[in-house]
This record gives sequence, structure tokens and C-alpha cells, in this order.
Amino acid sequence: MTTSSSERGVSLGMPQLPAPAYPDEVRARLETDAREVIARYPDSRSALLPLLHLVQSEEGHVTRTGMQFCADVLGLTTAEVTAVATFYTMYRRRPSGDYQVGVCTNTLCAVMGGDAIFEELQEHLGVGNGETTEDGKVTLEHIECNAACDFAPVVMVNWEFFDNQDPRSAKRLVDDLRAGRPVSPTRGAPLCTFKETARILAGFPDEREGAVEATGSAGPASLSGLKLAKGEEAAAARVVHPRGEAPTDTPPHEPSPTEHLSSHDAPQDTSASDPSHPAGPVAEEGE
Repeated sequence: MTTSSSERGVSLGMPQLPAPAYPDEVRARLETDAREVIARYPDSRSALLPLLHLVQSEEGHVTRTGMQFCADVLGLTTAEVTAVATFYTMYRRRPSGDYQVGVCTNTLCAVMGGDAIFEELQEHLGVGNGETTEDGKVTLEHIECNAACDFAPVVMVNWEFFDNQDPRSAKRLVDDLRAGRPVSPTRGAPLCTFKETARILAGFPDEREGAVEATGSAGPASLSGLKLAKGEEAAAARVVHPRGEAPTDTPPHEPSPTEHLSSHDAPQDTSASDPSHPAGPVAEEGE
């Protein structure tokens, strides 16, 4: 007895049917917006990234219809548009939730608890990485560094920061999102849906009251490092004992510029940063 290729789950490589068109009123509205975006660039193809955000704001992800629209208005092939849409992770390729909840699992956030947050959210929501809750509210994913290490561990919702999280606070956050309760980011603009976020990323103004004035900044640890680098702030006296050594009763002292506070601080000058003291072998190769 033989089985057909379809029964074996084998694709014969038949081409897909053309992408369905947007309804006339939707296409007319998007074309008006697209012309505004394209006019910002000397070369129309440079508008592809914001146009992908624009079509994403329509359906919540970049559909074949959206990519065909971008190709049409920019005079590109669908292959060229697809190559870009599949390269950048900010473009969703399948339906997703109103709120994209991203847990940073890069090095610092991970060791500070990001891995634990991500694992507990998966169990709490009943979804895996990149999956969406049944109510369509939350899509959970692990993401790479958000450049907010001094707030670790960090969770982002639609690219807005929720700092210094732990499993309990993160679960309360997603529960509030699903229940429709007000949620305010730690810093930055007020939270909005993923579709609304996509339209803002396309370059259209955020017209919500107070949204433009809201802002975020680097944390105290980052600013302290910057001030130290500029000589605006003196380093606080502290003693960090090397691993394996017991602390002593020796009082702390102000380190000199040539001292390190611990074995984990930045290394001494190297030849790259101190040309007057080059490093390297002192003998010729082979001697």
C-alpha cells in the first residue's frame, strides 16, 4: 500500500497564491500614509522599514498582504521586502497579542533573575517563547540586551521599560495587562497597544496627552560612571575582598589612581590604551 505525498506531509513546492488585497478603503488610507512616509527620503526604498511598521500597525503583524503593499508602493519585489521583514525581529510574522512582553535573558539580567522570571511567566501564562495567550492579550518572548543593565532584571512591554522586576512583580504585570487594568511603565511614554506602538515607530506622532513629554533616562549607576569618567564625582571608599579571603578589620582607604578596588575591576593600562608602555614579547619569534 502506498501513501500520497500529501498524506506523508510532503510539500510538492507548489507556489503560493497571490496575497489577498487590502479592502479598497484600507488600501486608500495606507497609501495616503505611505506617501507621507516616502516623502521623507531622497530614495523611496529607504522608506521600507517605516512602511513595514505601518502595515504592522494595521493587522498587528506583517502579513503577505502587507509585504505586497510595501513592494507595490516602493517598486520593489516581494522577495526584497520579505528579506527585510524576516531579518528584523521587531516585525512579527504571525498574529500576536496586544502586548508584547519581552523578558531580557542576556547576561546581567539573567544572573539577576531574568531566567527565573521568564520560566515563571511561561508557566503562569501557559505559553512558550513567542506564543500568545488564548485571550490574545499577551505574547511572551525572551529578548536580548535592552541597554538597561543598571535596572536589571528588565521586562519590556511594547518596547516600554519595566525595571527591577522579579517573578512576582512580572506575574502581577501580565495579570493587569490581561485584565485591562492601568499599567504604567517605570519610565518613558505611557503604554499603548502593539498596533499603536507600530504606528508610532512608522514615524507618526503620538497624539496622546503627555506622551511626548514623558521620557526616561539612564539609571544612577550609569550616570555615576559617567560622572567618574568626567572627574565630576569622587569614587566612594570601599574594600572588596578577593574570593576565598576572609575580611579583616583594616579600615577602608581612598585608593590612589594606580590602585584597583578589587581584582574584578577594570584591568591596568595595556599597549592599546598606553602607547608609552607597549606590551608584547621582548624577544624575536623563535628565540
